[in-house]
Amino acid sequence: MSVTPPTSHTARTPRTPRTKDGHGRLGSVLSGLAVAVGCVLFLGGFIVGAVLYQPYTVPSDSMTPTLAVGSKVLAERVDGADVKRGDVVVFTDPLWGNVPMVKRVVGVGGDTIACCGPDGRLTLNGKPVEEPYLQAGKVPSGEEFTATVAEGSLFLLGDERHNSLDSRAHLKDAGHGSVPRSAVLGRVDAVAWPSQSVLERPAGFAALPGGISRPGPVVPLFTAIGAGCVLILAGAAYGPVARRLGGGGRKPAPPKARAGERNAVNA
Repeated sequence: MSVTPPTSHTARTPRTPRTKDGHGRLGSVLSGLAVAVGCVLFLGGFIVGAVLYQPYTVPSDSMTPTLAVGSKVLAERVDGADVKRGDVVVFTDPLWGNVPMVKRVVGVGGDTIACCGPDGRLTLNGKPVEEPYLQAGKVPSGEEFTATVAEGSLFLLGDERHNSLDSRAHLKDAGHGSVPRSAVLGRVDAVAWPSQSVLERPAGFAALPGGISRPGPVVPLFTAIGAGCVLILAGAAYGPVARRLGGGGRKPAPPKARAGERNAVNA
């Protein structure tokens, strides 16, 4: 009895290598790479952000409409010497209750602040200042005042001038309403909750000596964290999507043997 082996010239169609999950090795590698890069961006953004920024909660409505009460803000850890006019800062001062407060810097050492000028605006060294962050139709201050800022100090006002205990309420204190630069804990760059937004630097102070400050890296950090989330989700979703599109990962039925490829058995 002899057995005739299958013909050696049988042509078979090459198959694309597949992983056990049923999707291509290249796709698996790319999805894993996307998850890895996404984790680096996501975690790196949070770590760098935690080093550079400190979160704070706005305790009152004295900074409306710029900052609503209860908002979570991100304050960049900066030295008080780097603060400029127009910046919104978080600070503590014993004469103000020694608790973190949020106000806007309208004057620095040597400035003379007064309100209100002939046109009803705040004046800085005799020149009116444009304040677009104030609520429309409201005057910059309900009471008139004049103050000269001590060297190395800051003059701070709330954006809601009719409901803000700021430098105007401390004009009779030892600092005449001014707060030392050393009292600054951080400069507010963005709102993190309930909605994400970046604080714009008011152009009304740009033409004054020293100009306005530049925002910190909060936008690149937000971008890195967001991009990381997208990459992680995209990489993790590739496998299930590929299996669904490929028929759920079921093994294909074996091809039917051709007549010439069957084993012949001769008795």
